[in-house]
Amino acid sequence: MLSYRHSYHAGNFADVLKHIVQIAVIEYLKKKDKPFTVHDTHGGAGGYLIDSGHMQKTGEYRDGIERLWDRRTEIGVIDQYVKLIRQLNPAGKLREYPGSPQISASLLRDQDRLQCTELHSTDFELLQKRFAGNKQVRVEKLDAWQGIKAMLPPTHRRGMVLIDPSYELEKDYTELLPALQMAKQRWSTATYAIWYPVLDRNRTEHFVRQFVQAEMPDLLRLELCPRPDASGRGMTGSGMLVINPPYTLAQHMAQAMPALKDALCETGGHTLVKQLTGEAS
Repeated sequence: MLSYRHSYHAGNFADVLKHIVQIAVIEYLKKKDKPFTVHDTHGGAGGYLIDSGHMQKTGEYRDGIERLWDRRTEIGVIDQYVKLIRQLNPAGKLREYPGSPQISASLLRDQDRLQCTELHSTDFELLQKRFAGNKQVRVEKLDAWQGIKAMLPPTHRRGMVLIDPSYELEKDYTELLPALQMAKQRWSTATYAIWYPVLDRNRTEHFVRQFVQAEMPDLLRLELCPRPDASGRGMTGSGMLVINPPYTLAQHMAQAMPALKDALCETGGHTLVKQLTGEAS
């Protein structure tokens, strides 16, 4: 039974990191005229109202986007992110936090495409309604891994795959790497961005180690942990594993992390930018 709803967590510190990376990759793809496709494995509802019962119940956005809303850091990837969120809230007040499909769609050029999968019935209907009539966006009610098998490779050679399960089910951990390996066989030229939570440090390190042992080429690890590691405290941080990243991403994120730490982290929180494996020979 599917129970996870991202509407409880939208705009939190994990979304900040994930969406900064997402925007940075897409903007890099746009430097060339050739078209690209973004494939989003867990599309969610597409957007989330700040005054909704779900977002107000947890208030997680207050320790995420709200802390950056009025900041200008002079750091490109952060300011680019905040600028986009502001553009999607034209009244000048944070009324809605965009999900990753809405972020991608807002950045597409005429020649680019977005394809999303979402299995939760309510969120799928909301996502489908949001993009109804948009010929650049394809939305399918499919399990993430079924979607990879059915929809990759896309027409375009260039692109990005964003993978961000809830990790509420054990299979989210165990099935991700085989699904990724299948995806890479089908679409080797894409950038793959995998989000992961930090709940228990030992488990997190085991999860990351699988990708290194699988010899994933050009693997960059990014981590933002607002709270000190502590099992039983819930999610104390989150990270991104980026395969075949833009060559500029590591440098840009290294510049961004001190500002993100200052804005979002408690005492004892930490950040990480680390190249885990080199480029494929």
